[in-house]
Amino acid sequence: MQFLYILLAGVIVLGPLIAIHEFGHFWVARRCGVKVLTFSIGFGPALWRRIARDGTEYRIAAIPLGGYVRMLDEREGDVPEAMRAQAFNRQSVQKRMAIVAAGPLINLLFAVLLYWILFLQPGHSLRPVIGRILPDSPAAMAGLKVGDELVRIDSRQINDWESANYALIEHIGDSGVLDLAVLPEGASQPQARQLQLQSYMADSSQDPFRALGFVPWMPPMPPVIGKIEAGSPADKAGLAVNDRILRISGETITDWQQIVEQIQRHPDHAMTWDLIREGQPLVLTVTPDLSREISGQPVGRLGVGVIDAPINIPPAYQRERSAAPLEALLLAVDKTGQLIALSLTSLYKMLSGLIGMDALSGPITIVKVAGHSASLGWESLVGFMALLSVSLGVLNLLPIPVLDGGHLLYYAIEAIFRRPLSESVQLLGLRVGVALMGSVMLLAIVNDIRRLF
Repeated sequence: MQFLYILLAGVIVLGPLIAIHEFGHFWVARRCGVKVLTFSIGFGPALWRRIARDGTEYRIAAIPLGGYVRMLDEREGDVPEAMRAQAFNRQSVQKRMAIVAAGPLINLLFAVLLYWILFLQPGHSLRPVIGRILPDSPAAMAGLKVGDELVRIDSRQINDWESANYALIEHIGDSGVLDLAVLPEGASQPQARQLQLQSYMADSSQDPFRALGFVPWMPPMPPVIGKIEAGSPADKAGLAVNDRILRISGETITDWQQIVEQIQRHPDHAMTWDLIREGQPLVLTVTPDLSREISGQPVGRLGVGVIDAPINIPPAYQRERSAAPLEALLLAVDKTGQLIALSLTSLYKMLSGLIGMDALSGPITIVKVAGHSASLGWESLVGFMALLSVSLGVLNLLPIPVLDGGHLLYYAIEAIFRRPLSESVQLLGLRVGVALMGSVMLLAIVNDIRRLF
């Protein structure tokens, strides 16, 4: 049942993104006078099809991992004399470039629309206040303190933990000095701090904050077990609902988040848990299973949940989020621009070896993340769709034959030299592009499978 839920969430996310991409090609082609033969969402056998009065076939196919718009083209078969003016290959190079570019560009515009919707939603977010400093870490050596609020990371203004997360991800693989501005607790003016980076998060084994040596402030939750999954390692170890955890392997426990951290850091590692059950002390040996979270990194999993209790976030740790329509639109454009730059920077760092190729994800991970986002609510799902739409747009604009960007490269060369590249050169480029993209997709799927097991 859970698998079907995740699969459905993946289709809900990927379907509209594919449809809007192909609609971009379709809409501009029609405006340029090109005859569209087929508009397909997905590949393979048709699950649904309809032929419109103008002869265009609309179809939804069985494999929802792509789509295509098939246009009238003399290179693909004989075209009647009366219809040659509607053939794609007969259009000016400017029109052909517009048709090809429309798909990825509409993905980027769609991301702006989705972010605009999100920024219009009023609400509250957590102020980026540091809750804990890890010993002997870059944060500790830089003089960061508990209660410091992040104000700026390099040139990026920080308003909440999401903006801090994106600002830090830009520095993955970097070495050198990271400039921060923080507002210490009780201070009125920000103060500068400098953290030393050394191949920051190159193996993607930590979250961006722990890699620097601090943990965001979170509302305190009592270290009391609220639920136990049947047959889980917690159930097998003898843990019970309402157990209050005092110590884990000698470390004093005062908050539920510490329990989560201990479990995640010790997969397949036996730990001693000191606890109180019905007023009596008890010692148990607990061994979390090896699991893999969405990022694909090995973590421990125990099968316990926190006790249900009201979460009280003091007003001092909250920031009101509200934006007028125009302000929200500007924020959406800025957010999309940041993600475009981040995508290109990450690609460069991956190719140059600053980021490991294990960071590459494929369709399996996309579907898993879609399912996880759906479980968190519609805003998380829409945010993931926007992020994926940016990635899809940027990927398709890369100058690789077989992608839209490769076709744009060919047409740009044609526009400059007043003649198209020879068919042999284009065919060679197509073979190279197919081999390259096939290798990348294979690596992404292998990474996906490794994350599963």
